[in-house]
Amino acid sequence: MRRLLFPCVAATGLLIASALPAGAQTSDYGLPQLGSAGGGAETQREYRLGRAWLRQFRAQAPTWQDPISQQYVESLVNRLLPHSDMGNIQPLVTLVDSRLLNAFAVPGGIIGVNSGLFSFAKSEDAFASVLAHELGHLSQRHHARQQQRAEETQLPTMAALLAGMLIAAGGGGQAGIATAMGSQAAFLQDQLAYSRRYEQEADRVGLQALAEAGFDPNAMVEMFRSMQRMASLQGGNPPEFLLTHPVTQSRISDTESRASQLTPAERRDAGPQYDMIRARALLDLHRNDPSQATTRLAQDSPSEEAQRYLDALVNAERDNLQQALESLDQLAAELPDLTMIRASAVELALDTGEHEEARDRAQRLLRLFPGHTPTQMFLAEALLQSNPERAYDLLRDLADKRPNDPQVFILLAEAAGDTGRNGWGHLARAEELQLTGRIDRAIRQLDIAEDIANQEGESSLSQRIEQRRDEFMEYREAMEQF
Repeated sequence: MRRLLFPCVAATGLLIASALPAGAQTSDYGLPQLGSAGGGAETQREYRLGRAWLRQFRAQAPTWQDPISQQYVESLVNRLLPHSDMGNIQPLVTLVDSRLLNAFAVPGGIIGVNSGLFSFAKSEDAFASVLAHELGHLSQRHHARQQQRAEETQLPTMAALLAGMLIAAGGGGQAGIATAMGSQAAFLQDQLAYSRRYEQEADRVGLQALAEAGFDPNAMVEMFRSMQRMASLQGGNPPEFLLTHPVTQSRISDTESRASQLTPAERRDAGPQYDMIRARALLDLHRNDPSQATTRLAQDSPSEEAQRYLDALVNAERDNLQQALESLDQLAAELPDLTMIRASAVELALDTGEHEEARDRAQRLLRLFPGHTPTQMFLAEALLQSNPERAYDLLRDLADKRPNDPQVFILLAEAAGDTGRNGWGHLARAEELQLTGRIDRAIRQLDIAEDIANQEGESSLSQRIEQRRDEFMEYREAMEQF
């Protein structure tokens, strides 16, 4: 299983959000060039602040670095997107390593998902209902409307609200929410009433998107009821999601009434895939005692294939790689269209140091499913041991596809160094650092890359560095507002 890249603390989120996205353009060895956010000046400012917030968040929160689970969540978001009234917004998903039940949306089209949400949501429909709700906040541009409200009532600015979210992400909990939402009683009462309206709007948009995308809208009702039961059991410590997404009986009744009037589009059989992704999350959450993951998954009557899948992952954790690979191969033969099973075998071989096995398996899989991103990531990492030139070419392509993925640039920097492209390696390292909120260190890496470019007479690298330096300075200016 993939391990954490960035240490820190648990995340939280507010209900607010949205902004039109920038089109990510690439040039010169696959390093990203951020385009314009489009729209008016205020929309561009939202985008700029939101992406700056994401950099700060990555510097403070533990990332769940799992390409297989990442692709799965992105696929669900993409399935809901055409039905979510999102316009040109293209969300960016970030996974957080936290057992707390939470998901959040912020300006810039960012959706965060805690791994703990998989533990709580027992079905794909239930999990998708939370994503649909967050997309509802984005599509209704609740943060922009909150900003307008701020101008009328002198409430906090967008930067202040986002700063409060960072305090909460850094462990401040209710203090962070207080920072974001103010402290006077009258102010809080005003905001609570306004947030209830936002929640109802996000529910409405989310329910419609669920039904049109072929999910069961009643799953949202069941999720709210389950959260409410958890809140009553935990007393003064409700699930983190409820701190920023209050659930009342009237809201549940309203959601139930709306859901009963919706007829889902043609349902797609989810198969065992969600249970398998849930198994991955549980294993990560219980990494110190894998048997707890097995026990927890079994409590909710998962598919037999998911139980076998988790058993294989646990066997690999216990150094029984061959047995794990044989189990996954058998599952893959039974479920040939479920690419994640074969990709998981590649991952297990890679994690246990069997780079040649990982490489061969990845190459076979990519012949059947070209462009499968997790497998490409695993293959690039395996090739670093035997063919760094090919790894470099593959990682350049991945940087084009995933210009906001820090892990791509970690590997690209290594491949560049291994192939003698030291200047480009420092530039790739700078990209990884700026994506994870360490902007001053990123700028120092640009200085090193520039010195190498001057020494080696690489004009294209020098030009690229100058362009990125200007953009990094803009990133730093935005980040300093928090």
